[in-house]
Amino acid sequence: MDNLRDVRARAASVAVMRWDSLFDDLESQLEREISIEESDVDAEEERLRLGRLSLRDRLVALHNAAARGDTVQLGVTLAHGERFAVRPVLVGRDWFSADVIDGSSRQRQCIIPLYSVLGVSIPAARAPGSLRDSEGTTHPELSARLGLTFVLRDLCRRRRAIDVVTPAGTLHGTIDRVGKDHFDLAMHEPGAQRRASEVKELRLLPLVSVMMVRLS
Repeated sequence: MDNLRDVRARAASVAVMRWDSLFDDLESQLEREISIEESDVDAEEERLRLGRLSLRDRLVALHNAAARGDTVQLGVTLAHGERFAVRPVLVGRDWFSADVIDGSSRQRQCIIPLYSVLGVSIPAARAPGSLRDSEGTTHPELSARLGLTFVLRDLCRRRRAIDVVTPAGTLHGTIDRVGKDHFDLAMHEPGAQRRASEVKELRLLPLVSVMMVRLS
């Protein structure tokens, strides 16, 4: 009888161990499946987030890196083929401003419509940083609402002489007025004031013809 009870006790113990082992295996498998499912969800959310990124978003992220003290230099190629190096300063709704890097001691500033950009070259190490969210951005949110026409009207108000780069060449002058899809450029010699006697021609320029505006 004692032997029988021992056998039954050992059998019961083995059964319990088998059930415990089975539950442990099930629990481990469930944890793995949950982990895989969460990983797939995170990956899909990241793919969707990246799919919503615009060129402006990437430029804002690079600008934020510069605001944190990093040196950010971009190579910009415009639609008409001109290529040059810049440091981004401000990103508007459909434009960005930058300091032109050309090796000269004189700092030149420019305004580049996003539609005129054929490509932006960045160091490979900068690519991950350009994909970051703009939440908590150091970039002024007001600039996101300012379109190119607002900037041109400000230059008009200030009577600032500018160089307008177009596919057909560069024009120099002062903006007289800004319309919905164009502006009037009073063309005069560089260094001359905008006076009626100095204006050689009044050119109506469609906004889509502007590749870049350089501030004189």
